[in-house]
Amino acid sequence: MRVYVPATWPMLRTLVKNGSVDPIGGTAFALTPKLRESYTSGEEEELEYAALTEAARASLRLLSVEFGLGEDSTPARRVVIAADLENVTLRPDLDDGAVRIAGGVPFESIAAVHVDTDEAEYAVRQGAGAVDSADMGDLDAEFLVGEAEDHELAWYDPSEVAFLVELG
Repeated sequence: MRVYVPATWPMLRTLVKNGSVDPIGGTAFALTPKLRESYTSGEEEELEYAALTEAARASLRLLSVEFGLGEDSTPARRVVIAADLENVTLRPDLDDGAVRIAGGVPFESIAAVHVDTDEAEYAVRQGAGAVDSADMGDLDAEFLVGEAEDHELAWYDPSEVAFLVELG
């Protein structure tokens, strides 16, 4: 199953260094039956993009924690790791596309990595600081999150990840 793992820049560094990455709480996103039901129409690729978008929002939540801890050297970029895994279970207690992964994500299973460009950093930093308030219904905060989400994530082949981390 193709899963989308919300991640951060330090998690990318770990992936390059150790050859695997552990999703926070084993949580990832995928095109689940519940996510498919929440859309009245859409091609497979469009629905996969919805799962990727949920993972990108979760990455923003992870960044809010990192910035809150003073990780100033961490680039303000959302990261989503797309991987093909078998040990995946549904998480109906969370978002429509949420799944649980058993164990880490080995580098060999990664299909692509999606990362914000440096042009998105200001909006992502603002969105990360506002995501919790947005989740609670604050319209100004939702605007800031929307500004971050307006930036498309860039696609990277797994062979480019080490170079990407080195440049970052």
